[in-house]
Amino acid sequence: QVQLVESGGGLVQPGGSLRLSCAASGIIFSIADMGWYRQAPGKERELVAVIRSSGSTNYADSVKGRFTISRDNAKNTVYLRMDGLKPEDTAIYYCYANILLRDYWGQGTQVTVSS
Repeated sequence: QVQLVESGGGLVQPGGSLRLSCAASGIIFSIADMGWYRQAPGKERELVAVIRSSGSTNYADSVKGRFTISRDNAKNTVYLRMDGLKPEDTAIYYCYANILLRDYWGQGTQVTVSS
């Protein structure tokens, strides 16, 4: 059974930082493409960042230079380091895995950026 469990969300002031973690089980993590999506109230879910099994990365334009995605294959974990957070980054952040053309999702973790 595939499980993706996110952690690290919370309330942070504008300009602050958070690091999200997603622990994966039930998949061969090293060959999975991993990513983070987010969904703000009243908006569609959008891609934030992806890191492929090769290690290559892509980011949404809105987070380039502020967010960093990384992975630790030994720990079956993907991370999202978020710096310079803005109120518009407020959303539920979902971990995502694609392996052998199948998609898997975590339950999400809330990130709120507010003073």
